[in-house]
Amino acid sequence: MKIILLKNIVGVGKKYETKDVSDGHALNMLIPRGFAVPATPEASKRIQGEFSKIEGEQKIHSDLLLKNLKDLDGVVITMLEKANEKGHLFAGIHKNEIIPEIQKQTRLQVDAEHIVLDKPIKELGDHNIDMKIGDKKASFILRVEKTK
Repeated sequence: MKIILLKNIVGVGKKYETKDVSDGHALNMLIPRGFAVPATPEASKRIQGEFSKIEGEQKIHSDLLLKNLKDLDGVVITMLEKANEKGHLFAGIHKNEIIPEIQKQTRLQVDAEHIVLDKPIKELGDHNIDMKIGDKKASFILRVEKTK
């Protein structure tokens, strides 16, 4: 039976792909759970329209991220954290904690997945943070200062 997948399914295929699966698998598992629809001409046309719409939205989102990446290049973001007298932070700074500070100080929207950070930041001072979207790269400075 030919079906169109509505979700990514391990071992079967990816979202919006047309697949040929056994009748039992399609009728008992995939279709009742909302993972797929029968591949009729009407369904194909509707799914193709949804796919085109999502593809357009992803293109706009990608273009916006690249613009934000360019705007963020070379900016200094300051964070205040608790630290001991030697300059070591009590808690490391992770990607997810950097994102709200970027948004608050620059009003730019970026995703944590684009920040290249090998390990959490655990010391006061300036840290050069790289960002990567596809093959485009930028970097900003994260200045970690001690709270008073």
